[in-house]
Amino acid sequence: MDEMPSPQPPAPPNESFTRRGFYIGAIYGMGAAIMAALGVPALAYLLLPPKLRKSDQWVEAGDITRLTLNVPVEITFRRNRVDGWKITSEKSTAWVVKHADNLVAFGPQCTHLGCAYHWDESKSEFLCPCHTSLFSIDGQVTSGPAPRPLDRYETKVEGKKLWLGPLQAPEKKS
Repeated sequence: MDEMPSPQPPAPPNESFTRRGFYIGAIYGMGAAIMAALGVPALAYLLLPPKLRKSDQWVEAGDITRLTLNVPVEITFRRNRVDGWKITSEKSTAWVVKHADNLVAFGPQCTHLGCAYHWDESKSEFLCPCHTSLFSIDGQVTSGPAPRPLDRYETKVEGKKLWLGPLQAPEKKS
């Protein structure tokens, strides 16, 4: 009798996905996840502009009820400054003069070389001690080497509070 050949077990399918292939894929996948986790923030830091926050444009400077008509008062206030990603709170001062019809706030530096000036009660003028520039109560140069009047803050009053805006150089007269 002819024996029939015993049936051969079916050939295993061609395994294209082996255990080794799985581990290699998992390693590449984890590497890609780590690169994305580290790379995306690094690229955002390098390519995108810094925070789009602006410095405080207007800051509360104080109560206007303590101001006397035509008597300069030095006030102190804090302003936040944004420098790239760093926010710094700076202490600053202004000389505020209340007139009958308005309120004026002058920057704290002389326009000659940036020295701090003060109100000289006896002369009724602002005096810069560095080079003896004198300024009138309205900020105009009366004598000395200062090339222009005192810089002024933009001002606004809300209720009894004085708000100071950006510091601006006075406009040139033609």
